[in-house]
Amino acid sequence: MERTLEDQEHHLLVKVIDRVLYKSDDLIRPYVHKILVVIEPLLIDEDYYVRLAHMISTMRPDIDHADEYVRNTTARAFSVVASALGIPSLLPFLKAVCKSKKSWQARHTGIRIVQQIAIMMGCADEQTKVRTMIALALAAFAEAAAPYGIESFDNVLKPLWVGIRLHRGKSLAAFLKAIGFILPLMDPEYVQYYIKEVTIILIREFQTSDDEEMKKIVLKVVQQCAATEGVTPQYIKQDILPDFFKAFWVRRMALDRRNYRQVVETTVELAQKAGVAGIVGRIVNDLKGEAKPYRKMVMETITKVVASLGASDIDERLEVRLVDGIIYAFQEQTTEDQVMLDGFGTVVNALGIRVKPYLTQIVSTILWRLNNKSAKVRQQAADLTTRLAVVIKQCGEDQLLSKLGLVLFEQLGEEYPDTLGSIIAAEGAIVNVVGMTQMNPPVKDLLPRMTPILRNRHEKVQEATINLIGHIADRGAEFVPAREWMRICCELLDLLKAHKKGIRRAAVNSFGYIAKTFTCIPAILNEYRTAELNVRTGCLKALSFVFEYVGPQSAYYADCVVTMLEDALTDRDLVHRQTASTIVKHLALGVAGLGCKDSMFHLMNLVWPNCFETSPHVIGAVIEAIEAMRVTLGPGVLLNYTLQGLFHPARKVREVYWRIYNLLYLGAADAQQQN
Repeated sequence: MERTLEDQEHHLLVKVIDRVLYKSDDLIRPYVHKILVVIEPLLIDEDYYVRLAHMISTMRPDIDHADEYVRNTTARAFSVVASALGIPSLLPFLKAVCKSKKSWQARHTGIRIVQQIAIMMGCADEQTKVRTMIALALAAFAEAAAPYGIESFDNVLKPLWVGIRLHRGKSLAAFLKAIGFILPLMDPEYVQYYIKEVTIILIREFQTSDDEEMKKIVLKVVQQCAATEGVTPQYIKQDILPDFFKAFWVRRMALDRRNYRQVVETTVELAQKAGVAGIVGRIVNDLKGEAKPYRKMVMETITKVVASLGASDIDERLEVRLVDGIIYAFQEQTTEDQVMLDGFGTVVNALGIRVKPYLTQIVSTILWRLNNKSAKVRQQAADLTTRLAVVIKQCGEDQLLSKLGLVLFEQLGEEYPDTLGSIIAAEGAIVNVVGMTQMNPPVKDLLPRMTPILRNRHEKVQEATINLIGHIADRGAEFVPAREWMRICCELLDLLKAHKKGIRRAAVNSFGYIAKTFTCIPAILNEYRTAELNVRTGCLKALSFVFEYVGPQSAYYADCVVTMLEDALTDRDLVHRQTASTIVKHLALGVAGLGCKDSMFHLMNLVWPNCFETSPHVIGAVIEAIEAMRVTLGPGVLLNYTLQGLFHPARKVREVYWRIYNLLYLGAADAQQQN
């Protein structure tokens, strides 16, 4: 009857019997012989799918067996089945087993099967896909094991190195990828031999391969070879660089989005061994090439190499070519590119004082571009000024800085906010290096031009302006009349509410610098008399920053602000009490040990009732103020305040007092013991 069955029916029969055996369990014993008579012929069936299905169903229960010995034996048996019937036929089953969510034992056995297949078939599996997959698996293992584990790869080194001579296409790519990750694991004394073998293949692929994936892998392997300890600079220069540049440093590579980045990264890695001059010298002339994308690629590479290694081994001849090239590339931009700006700044800063002979030409380029009709060109010229100001000062070219300062000053009426922000930042960079006394235009003329610009709502403009004002306040406040500082303080108050944190921080810093040299407290106190919530909040914030910056000088003003703080600490508005507590904190820390205890006691009595607040911001400010009082009044005084509530019948009261007591104990444990 079995002989009359079709192939599909064979398969179904095996499945049915498998289910019956599974469900019957021990009840099947009396019928074992009869079943085997029917099933055994299937094991030698011409259709190997029938045999495979039977073998899988027979061994399947042991895949997630509790005993590891049984699972290992099952894995070996499956590897034999795979070698006999072909690995591809077993792959769907293996994939399912390795992804099993029911038991980790099944996943473990699945991986063991893959391992046993690899051991049995080796790298010479008749299936190309299997060889490729094994090579990729080795690459993954080596990448994960780095920088250890070379001894585990000893038995695959020979097949891999033989394989790269025999294979082509995707198989070769996989073999090269595996070798690329294994090389960094080797001892330096053995690396040179193996790299020589690989280099022959790499150079051949440089010249012949049009496969994008192969190019990507070849570039990665070259990068790994260059980074491997034991590879000498001499070998890189003589055996790799000539062919590498010939194959990859061509115009069309700049348009190849997939490999562009890898070519740049590999070249930068080669520079670590070959040196700056060895790499830059080969590509510097291309800065004057016709193709814009290629010029950009060259500039990006030079920028990264110089930023990483400096410019110390660039000789005079190469220096001339390099500066000439970056000026040409910068001038020939059709659209303003950040890469060109970064490259120009990096190279000039790396050359330092050596750039002095070229500064006149560079500054002329900047001045010409500062007067360009395009806002983007003007903006880029201003950004470049910001980056070069320090170098120009190093070279002693104060005249050039003065000229740049005057031109930038004349352009403070710029209508485009992005460009205006860059111009102000450039002016700030010049002020920073020249100093207050040598600045042209004088600081007393520059600052009044800044005050109206503070009203500009563009964030870049605001931040640059505040930074410049803060810098002048820090170093040259005496050059500007007090009335001007008053006007600036009024404008700065609004900027304390800016959305961008950088602007708020810059405003805070500027308030601090102004407060160090200019008494703005009377003005703030006068403003506080205005019966409007926002104005009062702004005044309190300003005072907070003032006392944070002036430190011990707060002692001169402590008595003046007590009345205002008394009003703020008893205000119904939470924010008032919070900001006033912050002021008390800065004030208390500033006057510690300077004889202001009377004022501090009074303020302490006003701060203390706020310790029961529930708003996280308010209670945070109040606790910080109380801790500052510990520094000024001493822990003993604070302990007296605390003792009255430690054993209060209400839990909410006790919790607050115990929190303060714990902070007191942490902050002044030794003093507590003395008391």
